[in-house]
Amino acid sequence: MSARAERLERYRAPLRRYRPDRRTFERLVAQTLDGLPSAYRERLINVAVVIAERPTSAELQVSPDPERDDLLGLYEGVPYGERGTAYHLVPPDRITIYREPILAVAATPAAVRAEIRTTVLHEIGHYFGLSDAELDE
Repeated sequence: MSARAERLERYRAPLRRYRPDRRTFERLVAQTLDGLPSAYRERLINVAVVIAERPTSAELQVSPDPERDDLLGLYEGVPYGERGTAYHLVPPDRITIYREPILAVAATPAAVRAEIRTTVLHEIGHYFGLSDAELDE
C-alpha cells in the first residue's frame, strides 16, 4: 500500500465507524438481556434497564472513579443480596447503559455488541452485589 493510500485509510477509518441509531442500540441491549442464562434473568427483580445518550455530571460523580469521563454504564439501587424483609414498595433499581461512550470505544458492529454485553454484565454484577474489584478479577 502506498503512503498516500495509508494516509487516506487513516483518514477514512473513523468515518466508517459503526454508529447504530438509538432504536438499534436499544435492540442490541435487549438482545443481550434476552441472552442471559435464565437463572440470572429470573432473578432480575424490580430493576429497570434504560438507555441514555451520555452520563450527566451528577452520574459521573457517582462512578467509582469520578475523574474518568468514559462511564459506559451505571447501577443505582439496592443490590439483590442486601434486600431484606423491609424491601417493598420501593422504586425499581436502575441500570443505565450509555450509548455515546460505548460507541466511542467500539468501532465495528461486533465490537459494539461485545462492549454492550460486557457493560450490561458488569452492571448486572453490581445488581447481584459484586464490587468493581470483584468484577475486574
